[in-house]
Amino acid sequence: MTWLDALVNEPFVCITDTLRRFSTERGNHAALICGDQIITYAELDAKVDRFAAALQRDGLEPCEAIALCAAASVEYVVAFLGGLRAGAAVAPLAPSSSAASLVGMIGNSGARLLFLDVEVKRLLEPVTNQIGAAAIALDDHAGSIALTDWLAPSGATPTPLAIDPTWPFNIIYSSGTTGTPKGIVQSHGMRWAYAQRSIERGYGPHATTLISTPLYSNTTLVSFMPTLTFGGTVILMPKFDTTRYLLLAQQYRATHTMLVPIQYQRLMAHPEFDRYDLSSFQAKFCTSAPFAASVKADVVRRWPGKLTEYYGMTEGGGSCQLDAHAFPDKLHTVGKPVEGHDIRLIDELGNEVAQGEVGEIVGNSPAMMTGYYRQPEKTAEAEWYDLSGKRFIRTGDMGRFDEDGFLTLLDRKKDMIISGGFNVYPSDLEAELRAHPDVADAAVIGTPSEQWGETPVAFVVCRPQATFDENALLAWVNARLGKIQRLSALRFIEALPRSPIGKVLKRELREQFQSASHDAKNPSGMS
Repeated sequence: MTWLDALVNEPFVCITDTLRRFSTERGNHAALICGDQIITYAELDAKVDRFAAALQRDGLEPCEAIALCAAASVEYVVAFLGGLRAGAAVAPLAPSSSAASLVGMIGNSGARLLFLDVEVKRLLEPVTNQIGAAAIALDDHAGSIALTDWLAPSGATPTPLAIDPTWPFNIIYSSGTTGTPKGIVQSHGMRWAYAQRSIERGYGPHATTLISTPLYSNTTLVSFMPTLTFGGTVILMPKFDTTRYLLLAQQYRATHTMLVPIQYQRLMAHPEFDRYDLSSFQAKFCTSAPFAASVKADVVRRWPGKLTEYYGMTEGGGSCQLDAHAFPDKLHTVGKPVEGHDIRLIDELGNEVAQGEVGEIVGNSPAMMTGYYRQPEKTAEAEWYDLSGKRFIRTGDMGRFDEDGFLTLLDRKKDMIISGGFNVYPSDLEAELRAHPDVADAAVIGTPSEQWGETPVAFVVCRPQATFDENALLAWVNARLGKIQRLSALRFIEALPRSPIGKVLKRELREQFQSASHDAKNPSGMS
């Protein structure tokens, strides 16, 4: 048995301890590739030591938070791993957030140190006096403490620390697409357990993982962390571009990748996709947003390697897995519950529904969040307990199990439309719209109606050179929908508003529709 085999069977190992072992076992192997930078395991381990030593020098206590807000870079990775080695709870924040949201997240985390880049510094300039954390520039820009000046001297090492598996590994803030972001606490033990399970997905010393999603997202971390935990190579793309992605995948013979559905959609639409050599791929993963069955089928047909879709939440509580290459007749589902995960469906009163009926998805698993950071009341709202007292996390999603145990995802509970007393699921209407050859994308929202309570309205992105008008498309789709499903209005839009990881921001669509309706009723601008 090799030391790596023994490592996989350990009940708990801190991920930065495996990094140190690889710096000895294969110090010259590339750990990170980002642009022209190639960082070996020995170099990365030394940089992480200097970062952790600097945190200890500045009085950081175990489990205290540090905040990161910047684009992906080698320095960002050093800060994340260095924080972990020093026992910090790392709070990676989205640079795409508003300044007000960032102020709130930094304050909630309690971080005394904020590591940022020049773009985030510009964003925060109007609210600098509201931030209590000291700013340290990962890119050494002027106006903040430079990282190169802040780091401990070359060769410095931190005081060794025994990391407890119950300590917080990270605090990931929810996207904030539906309100104030909440800090989701995940433990070191949870991250190690996930990394161990990832071995069966081919992560190991020979893996080369192409990362193009943001490092603050759990979507990215579930692929990024296992790669470095077991000695593979991570290729970082700070910004996604289809041609650049395909070139990097071909050049470095990528074996693994995690992408969100909109990225798969854009890659498969690339006019020269089939000319690139992607034969090195072993496994491709997808999560974070609804994944159209037609796109899954196209990926399985044209892109070598297995395709696995995951459905779950950053909060944990239960995940489903669809091996798309193995179940071509189930591409409309998100698969079956992962082994050891308990997924159930409940009604409005918290009672479990019968097989085949629609209900809110709740789940229990070993990978459950500790809770929302410093928000016990929000944690309680997210929990459901069965009659035995078993704890589940509520997803807010609606779904239905088929006779084979595969879960069909319908919609967010808050996005479900109740029209004339009947439930209307926007995903059904969106799928019908996308079936039109001239429709590239679509999103359906519910809007207030005096007659029906709510009524569906669609926003549609047309393919280039499409020639039909709104009324023609509205008539086409309504002829194919049930009476209670029919759209009351349709609007063309250049692109659907999305979060950095591809989720459609329906709140923005509702605001846009309400604003347009208000303007139409008040052309003079009077309220």
